[in-house]
Amino acid sequence: MRKLPFSRLAGLGAFAAAGGILALFALIVYITIPRPRTGGIDWPNALLTWISVGLIVLALLVPHVIYGRILLQEARQGR
Repeated sequence: MRKLPFSRLAGLGAFAAAGGILALFALIVYITIPRPRTGGIDWPNALLTWISVGLIVLALLVPHVIYGRILLQEARQGR
């Protein structure tokens, strides 16, 4: 198998992207938390937002983690 020269860096980048996606999800959850006396979103709509955005986040996280693990494994075997 051919050694990829930047596979370790690309694998770490995939994990960093996954962390960024999780941070963005945490920000969305924080923004949409219903707060009393300020108006805005209510609990059912907040839950719907968290579930719908969470499914998209999950669909983005899984390939990033899988591909990052593959790249880091390739970097270890290339030594």
